[in-house]
Amino acid sequence: MSETKMPKIYMSFRNNQKAIEVPNGLRTVIRKCIAETLRVTDFVGDADVSVTLVDNERIKRINKEFRDKNKVTDVISFPLGAYDEYDINPENGAYMLGDIVISMEKAHAQAIEYGHSLIREVGFLATHSTLHLLGYDHEDDPDGEKVMLELQDRVLNNLKITRE
Repeated sequence: MSETKMPKIYMSFRNNQKAIEVPNGLRTVIRKCIAETLRVTDFVGDADVSVTLVDNERIKRINKEFRDKNKVTDVISFPLGAYDEYDINPENGAYMLGDIVISMEKAHAQAIEYGHSLIREVGFLATHSTLHLLGYDHEDDPDGEKVMLELQDRVLNNLKITRE
């Protein structure tokens, strides 16, 4: 896979939770993870992505409503199209990839469980979710999990976001 230039990311960012303090620089890390994911997957063009931080209660409701799973999860992706079929935002000319919803409470718990920083965990979740926005799948594709893990590791290593 050849690597393309870094795309421009138009990101709307909302913090709709109060359970976990958002670390300084988290928004920048999320943007960099999205951009690097697009670069290593050879995505051509700029991208428009919405990122919302929520608490466990809210992500559980979203998971139940949209995935019929009545449980807390760490991240949910809402793709707005399939690769090469994304709508273009008329305001900025970027491909509208979709929405990323991250539970900060779940991310915080996982960061503690895995022994790394909250920034690293949210960076991982943003990368994972961006791959879903691009059509990568680990639930229905037997090889998808391996491919996604390799790409996630590559993105985080390229950005020097390591397990501390």
